[in-house]
Order: sequence, then structure tokens, then C-alpha cells
Amino acid sequence: MTKKLFLTAVLMLSISLGFSQTKEELQAQKAEKQAEADAAQAEANALQAQIDALPGWRVGAFGVIGGSLSNFNNWYSQGVPNNSSGNIGFTVNGYANLIEDKFFWRNSLTTNLSWVKLDNKDTDLDSDNFEPTTDVFNISSLYGRKLSEKLAASALMEYRTTILDNFNDPGYLDVGIGATWTPIENLIVVIHPLNYNFVFADNDAIFDSSLGAKIVADYTRQIGAIGFKSNFSTFQSYKSGDLSNFTWTNSFSYTLWKRIGVGFDFALRSNKQEALNYALAQFDGDPADIPTFDNVDNDLQTYYTLGLTYKF
Repeated sequence: MTKKLFLTAVLMLSISLGFSQTKEELQAQKAEKQAEADAAQAEANALQAQIDALPGWRVGAFGVIGGSLSNFNNWYSQGVPNNSSGNIGFTVNGYANLIEDKFFWRNSLTTNLSWVKLDNKDTDLDSDNFEPTTDVFNISSLYGRKLSEKLAASALMEYRTTILDNFNDPGYLDVGIGATWTPIENLIVVIHPLNYNFVFADNDAIFDSSLGAKIVADYTRQIGAIGFKSNFSTFQSYKSGDLSNFTWTNSFSYTLWKRIGVGFDFALRSNKQEALNYALAQFDGDPADIPTFDNVDNDLQTYYTLGLTYKF
């Protein structure tokens, strides 16, 4: 009996040592393969950097998709016990850049669209359709002739409007010339002291075109699975500060699996012409208190979108 117990113990110890050695061997193999993978990734990154430095086109796009749907029946604790609601939105950021030794041509598109629905099933007076809420469309084209490695003489055309509601009412078209500075990689600063801001709108008493200065700063970067883009665009009118405006948009994305990830977009805007136009549309008070450029509240405009992303 003792001999059997002794043999059993020896066998179990041998098996344990065998498994232990196998685990250590597997860990060593894993470390070796990981080192090889890291070296290969470093070589791939170096090759990609060389490819990015070559003249030619760079084309890409990424976006954010977010949404939710809900349905309630006899949910008496809320004011509308029978309703269906939902919202959906998406953002697309695309670019097509031609980079050559003596010139560049950078083109970009940014659009953010969303819809919301709240259908009260107990009445036929409300809408059961998805109604547009966020409505942003911006397209720009920048051409530059290089004067040095970091400075170029440039011309910019930028158009922005809404496309779901009130297309081109208002619409803004900036056309100007000046200089483009690229102090560091991925950062582009456009300074155009000669720029004309064409404004298209039905109410031309508020929306007025003018000559001014255009400044744009754009930073786009991809670090591993993280991508982000920040764009600041402002027009400063020489005619009146009431005709000046700025828009600052930001997009972040994190790839979780293959091309799918999570993303967050937010933007800020200030535009006194839009604020006055909205205030006049809502006004029904004393004519003596009618909104004007002098008394209108030009509140900061904001939006954000959070949801899934897909890298095109």
C-alpha cells in the first residue's frame, strides 16, 4: 500500500513538473513571437511613414453612428403612457489630399445629420415621423504653392450650410487668398487676410456678405487605434463685427475591433446673424422690444454625438 502511494505521488509530481515546464516553454515561445511581432510592426510603421512622405493622393474617411429606439404601452407613470420614440444620427469626415513636392491640394467634407421622433399614440395631432435636428454640412478646398517646407501661398474655398432644412438659407461661401503654414506634422494653419464671405439667404436684411479675414486651423492625427480631428474656422468681417462668425468642430474615435469602434463628436459655433434671424422668427412681443443686432442674445451654439464608429 505504501509503495502504491509512493508511486502515485511520484507520478503526480512528474505530471505537475511536466505541465510546469510546458507552461514555461509556452511563455518563452509567446515572448519570442511577441518580440518578432513588435519588430515587424516597427518595420511596417517605418514603411508606412515612407509611403506617407511620397507625393500623391491621400484619401480617407471615418464616421460616427448613434441612435436609440423605444416603445411604451400603458406606462402610466409618465405623462404620455403610449408612445414610441427614437433618434438616429451620423457624422462623416472625409478627405482627399494631393501632396506634391511643389504644391498641395487639400479637400475635406464634414457632415453631421440627426433625426428625432416622439409619437404619442393617443392622438393624431402630433407627427409620427423622424424630424431633423442636427444639420451640418461643410466642404472645403485648399490649394497651396509651396514657398518653403512649412510656408505656402494659398487659396481657399469653403462652403457650409444645412441640407435637411433650409438648404442654402443661410449658406456661406468663403473665397480668399493668403498663406498656409504647417509648423508641425498634421497641423495646418490658414491665414487669408483677403477673403470675401458670400452669404445666401432669403432675409438679406440680416444676412449680409462682406470682405474680411479668414483663419482656419486643422489638426488631424492617428495614433494606433485612436484617431482625432479638430478644426477651427473663423471669419472676421472688416465691415462689422456683427457679420463675423466662428465654428470649432472636434471628432474622436477609438477602434475596438477591426474597423468598428466608439466615437464622440462635439462642436461650438458663434454667429450673430443666425441668432438674430432665429430671434425675429420667434418674436411676438412689443414692437418696441423687437430684436436687433444691438440687443440680441448671441448664445453659443453647441452639439455633440456619441455612438459607434466605422472607419471607411
